[in-house]
Amino acid sequence: MISVVIPTLNEEKLLPQILEQFPKDLCTRHEVELIISDGGSSDATVELARMRGAVVVEHDAEHRQTIAEGRNRGAEVANGDVLVFINADIRINDTDHFLSACASILGGPVVSGATAVVHVFPEEEKLSDRLFHLWHNQYVRFLNLIGEGMGRGECQVISADLFRRIGGYNAGMVAGEDYDLFRRTRKHGRIVMLPGVVIYESPRRFRKYGYLHILWGWTRNALAVIFRNSSSSEEWEAVR
Repeated sequence: MISVVIPTLNEEKLLPQILEQFPKDLCTRHEVELIISDGGSSDATVELARMRGAVVVEHDAEHRQTIAEGRNRGAEVANGDVLVFINADIRINDTDHFLSACASILGGPVVSGATAVVHVFPEEEKLSDRLFHLWHNQYVRFLNLIGEGMGRGECQVISADLFRRIGGYNAGMVAGEDYDLFRRTRKHGRIVMLPGVVIYESPRRFRKYGYLHILWGWTRNALAVIFRNSSSSEEWEAVR
Protein backbone atom coordinates (compact mmCIF):
# COMPACT_ATOMS: atom_id res chain seq x y z
CA MET A 1 0.00 0.00 0.00
CA ILE A 2 1.16 3.54 -0.80
CA SER A 3 0.37 6.49 1.47
CA VAL A 4 0.60 9.87 -0.28
CA VAL A 5 1.04 12.61 2.32
CA ILE A 6 0.41 16.23 1.33
CA PRO A 7 0.96 19.02 3.89
CA THR A 8 -1.30 22.03 3.31
CA LEU A 9 -1.94 25.57 4.50
CA ASN A 10 -4.50 27.65 2.60
CA GLU A 11 -4.04 25.73 -0.65
CA GLU A 12 -7.60 25.93 -2.04
CA LYS A 13 -6.34 27.30 -5.39
CA LEU A 14 -3.84 24.59 -6.30
CA LEU A 15 -4.79 21.57 -4.17
CA PRO A 16 -7.61 20.43 -6.52
CA GLN A 17 -5.09 20.06 -9.37
CA ILE A 18 -2.98 17.48 -7.56
CA LEU A 19 -5.96 15.67 -6.01
CA GLU A 20 -7.51 15.27 -9.46
CA GLN A 21 -4.41 13.35 -10.49
CA PHE A 22 -5.37 10.61 -8.02
CA PRO A 23 -8.82 9.46 -9.20
CA LYS A 24 -10.56 6.71 -7.26
CA ASP A 25 -9.93 3.96 -9.81
CA LEU A 26 -6.21 4.74 -9.93
CA CYS A 27 -5.95 4.74 -6.14
CA THR A 28 -7.80 1.42 -5.96
CA ARG A 29 -5.56 -0.17 -8.57
CA HIS A 30 -2.35 0.97 -6.85
CA GLU A 31 -3.69 0.64 -3.27
CA VAL A 32 -3.19 4.32 -2.54
CA GLU A 33 -4.49 6.36 0.37
CA LEU A 34 -4.40 10.16 0.15
CA ILE A 35 -3.62 11.99 3.39
CA ILE A 36 -3.94 15.76 3.75
CA SER A 37 -2.12 17.09 6.79
CA ASP A 38 -3.45 20.59 7.24
CA GLY A 39 -1.61 23.20 9.27
CA GLY A 40 -4.67 25.29 10.15
CA SER A 41 -6.12 26.58 6.88
CA SER A 42 -8.65 29.42 6.99
CA ASP A 43 -9.88 28.80 3.43
CA ALA A 44 -11.65 25.83 1.82
CA THR A 45 -8.60 23.52 1.75
CA VAL A 46 -9.94 21.00 4.26
CA GLU A 47 -13.41 20.90 2.71
CA LEU A 48 -11.96 20.32 -0.77
CA ALA A 49 -9.77 17.50 0.53
CA ARG A 50 -12.70 15.75 2.24
CA MET A 51 -14.90 16.15 -0.85
CA ARG A 52 -12.29 14.21 -2.82
CA GLY A 53 -12.14 11.39 -0.28
CA ALA A 54 -8.79 12.17 1.32
CA VAL A 55 -7.98 11.38 4.93
CA VAL A 56 -7.59 14.73 6.69
CA VAL A 57 -5.43 15.43 9.73
CA GLU A 58 -5.90 18.92 11.18
CA HIS A 59 -3.46 20.91 13.31
CA ASP A 60 -5.33 22.50 16.19
CA ALA A 61 -2.53 23.52 18.57
CA GLU A 62 -1.75 27.18 19.22
CA HIS A 63 1.78 27.15 17.79
CA ARG A 64 2.35 27.48 14.06
CA GLN A 65 2.98 24.07 12.57
CA THR A 66 6.18 23.51 10.61
CA ILE A 67 5.91 21.64 7.32
CA ALA A 68 8.09 18.93 8.89
CA GLU A 69 5.58 18.51 11.72
CA GLY A 70 2.75 18.42 9.18
CA ARG A 71 4.40 15.64 7.22
CA ASN A 72 5.03 13.69 10.41
CA ARG A 73 1.39 14.04 11.45
CA GLY A 74 0.32 12.66 8.11
CA ALA A 75 2.74 9.76 8.43
CA GLU A 76 1.36 8.94 11.88
CA VAL A 77 -2.02 7.96 10.43
CA ALA A 78 -0.61 6.34 7.27
CA ASN A 79 -1.25 2.65 6.66
CA GLY A 80 1.03 2.25 3.66
CA ASP A 81 4.27 0.33 3.35
CA VAL A 82 5.61 3.17 1.20
CA LEU A 83 5.34 6.84 2.17
CA VAL A 84 5.23 9.41 -0.62
CA PHE A 85 5.60 13.04 0.47
CA ILE A 86 4.62 15.66 -2.09
CA ASN A 87 3.59 19.30 -1.92
CA ALA A 88 0.17 20.73 -2.69
CA ASP A 89 1.43 23.03 -5.46
CA ILE A 90 2.73 20.34 -7.80
CA ARG A 91 1.60 18.24 -10.75
CA ILE A 92 2.98 14.90 -11.95
CA ASN A 93 3.75 14.08 -15.58
CA ASP A 94 2.23 10.56 -15.36
CA THR A 95 0.58 9.57 -12.08
CA ASP A 96 0.08 5.93 -13.08
CA HIS A 97 3.76 5.51 -13.85
CA PHE A 98 4.69 7.56 -10.79
CA LEU A 99 2.83 5.22 -8.44
CA SER A 100 4.26 2.12 -10.12
CA ALA A 101 7.77 3.55 -9.74
CA CYS A 102 7.17 4.44 -6.08
CA ALA A 103 5.97 0.91 -5.33
CA SER A 104 8.89 -0.82 -7.04
CA ILE A 105 11.86 1.44 -6.39
CA LEU A 106 12.32 0.40 -2.76
CA GLY A 107 12.23 -3.31 -3.52
CA GLY A 108 15.99 -3.69 -3.69
CA PRO A 109 18.23 -3.97 -0.63
CA VAL A 110 20.47 -1.03 -1.57
CA VAL A 111 17.87 1.70 -2.15
CA SER A 112 16.65 3.65 0.88
CA GLY A 113 14.76 6.51 -0.76
CA ALA A 114 13.77 8.17 -4.00
CA THR A 115 13.10 11.60 -5.39
CA ALA A 116 12.33 13.02 -8.84
CA VAL A 117 13.30 15.59 -11.43
CA VAL A 118 11.58 18.91 -10.72
CA HIS A 119 10.58 21.67 -13.16
CA VAL A 120 8.02 24.47 -12.98
CA PHE A 121 4.58 24.32 -14.60
CA PRO A 122 5.23 24.21 -18.37
CA GLU A 123 2.69 26.95 -19.10
CA GLU A 124 4.50 29.32 -16.72
CA GLU A 125 8.08 28.33 -17.48
CA LYS A 126 10.58 31.02 -18.40
CA LEU A 127 14.15 30.58 -19.59
CA SER A 128 15.43 31.38 -16.08
CA ASP A 129 13.21 28.62 -14.65
CA ARG A 130 14.48 26.08 -17.14
CA LEU A 131 18.15 26.93 -16.67
CA PHE A 132 17.93 26.92 -12.87
CA HIS A 133 16.09 23.63 -12.67
CA LEU A 134 18.35 21.93 -15.22
CA TRP A 135 21.30 22.87 -13.02
CA HIS A 136 19.59 22.03 -9.72
CA ASN A 137 18.39 18.62 -10.88
CA GLN A 138 21.98 17.75 -11.77
CA TYR A 139 23.12 19.09 -8.40
CA VAL A 140 20.66 16.76 -6.63
CA ARG A 141 21.93 13.83 -8.69
CA PHE A 142 25.52 14.74 -7.81
CA LEU A 143 24.86 14.93 -4.06
CA ASN A 144 23.20 11.53 -4.13
CA LEU A 145 26.01 10.11 -6.27
CA ILE A 146 28.67 11.12 -3.73
CA GLY A 147 26.59 9.78 -0.86
CA GLU A 148 25.40 13.04 0.69
CA GLY A 149 21.67 12.37 0.28
CA MET A 150 19.33 14.95 -1.18
CA GLY A 151 15.72 15.27 -2.30
CA ARG A 152 13.47 18.32 -2.36
CA GLY A 153 10.18 18.24 -0.48
CA GLU A 154 8.29 18.32 -3.79
CA CYS A 155 8.85 14.54 -3.91
CA GLN A 156 10.37 12.28 -1.27
CA VAL A 157 9.69 8.54 -1.24
CA ILE A 158 10.73 6.29 1.65
CA SER A 159 9.55 3.04 3.20
CA ALA A 160 7.30 3.52 6.21
CA ASP A 161 9.51 1.23 8.26
CA LEU A 162 12.69 3.20 7.61
CA PHE A 163 10.92 6.54 8.08
CA ARG A 164 9.83 5.53 11.56
CA ARG A 165 13.17 3.95 12.46
CA ILE A 166 15.05 7.17 11.75
CA GLY A 167 12.48 9.33 13.53
CA GLY A 168 10.82 10.98 10.53
CA TYR A 169 11.29 14.64 9.76
CA ASN A 170 12.89 16.91 12.34
CA ALA A 171 9.73 18.74 13.45
CA GLY A 172 11.72 21.64 14.86
CA MET A 173 13.20 22.59 11.49
CA VAL A 174 11.41 25.47 9.81
CA ALA A 175 13.31 24.82 6.56
CA GLY A 176 15.84 22.29 5.28
CA GLU A 177 13.85 19.41 6.77
CA ASP A 178 13.75 17.64 3.39
CA TYR A 179 17.54 17.76 3.04
CA ASP A 180 17.97 16.62 6.64
CA LEU A 181 15.66 13.62 6.18
CA PHE A 182 17.50 12.29 3.14
CA ARG A 183 20.93 12.89 4.69
CA ARG A 184 19.84 10.48 7.42
CA THR A 185 18.07 8.17 4.97
CA ARG A 186 21.23 7.92 2.87
CA LYS A 187 23.01 6.11 5.71
CA HIS A 188 20.74 3.11 5.03
CA GLY A 189 21.13 2.91 1.26
CA ARG A 190 21.23 4.91 -1.97
CA ILE A 191 18.85 7.72 -2.90
CA VAL A 192 17.71 7.34 -6.51
CA MET A 193 15.70 9.30 -9.06
CA LEU A 194 12.33 7.80 -9.96
CA PRO A 195 12.81 6.77 -13.62
CA GLY A 196 10.70 8.70 -16.10
CA VAL A 197 9.02 10.84 -13.42
CA VAL A 198 8.86 14.62 -13.64
CA ILE A 199 7.34 16.77 -10.92
CA TYR A 200 6.09 20.20 -11.97
CA GLU A 201 5.89 22.86 -9.26
CA SER A 202 4.31 26.29 -9.09
CA PRO A 203 6.88 29.05 -9.64
CA ARG A 204 5.07 31.35 -7.20
CA ARG A 205 7.93 31.47 -4.67
CA PHE A 206 10.56 32.01 -7.37
CA ARG A 207 8.47 34.84 -8.83
CA LYS A 208 8.15 36.59 -5.48
CA TYR A 209 11.74 36.31 -4.26
CA GLY A 210 13.89 35.53 -7.29
CA TYR A 211 16.35 32.68 -7.69
CA LEU A 212 19.36 34.31 -6.06
CA HIS A 213 17.44 35.06 -2.86
CA ILE A 214 15.99 31.55 -2.71
CA LEU A 215 19.32 29.88 -3.47
CA TRP A 216 20.98 31.86 -0.69
CA GLY A 217 18.23 30.80 1.72
CA TRP A 218 18.60 27.15 0.72
CA THR A 219 22.38 27.38 1.19
CA ARG A 220 22.11 28.95 4.66
CA ASN A 221 19.62 26.31 5.79
CA ALA A 222 21.70 23.48 4.33
CA LEU A 223 24.79 24.67 6.20
CA ALA A 224 22.75 24.97 9.41
CA VAL A 225 21.52 21.40 8.94
CA ILE A 226 25.08 20.12 8.43
CA PHE A 227 26.80 22.01 11.25
CA ARG A 228 24.03 22.72 13.80
CA ASN A 229 21.36 20.11 13.07
CA SER A 230 18.86 22.96 12.78
CA SER A 231 17.60 25.49 10.26
CA SER A 232 18.75 29.07 9.92
CA SER A 233 15.27 30.38 9.02
CA GLU A 234 13.08 31.41 11.93
CA GLU A 235 9.89 31.26 9.89
CA TRP A 236 8.92 29.92 6.45
CA GLU A 237 6.57 32.36 4.72
CA ALA A 238 3.63 30.82 2.92
CA VAL A 239 3.41 32.23 -0.61
CA ARG A 240 -0.11 31.86 -2.03
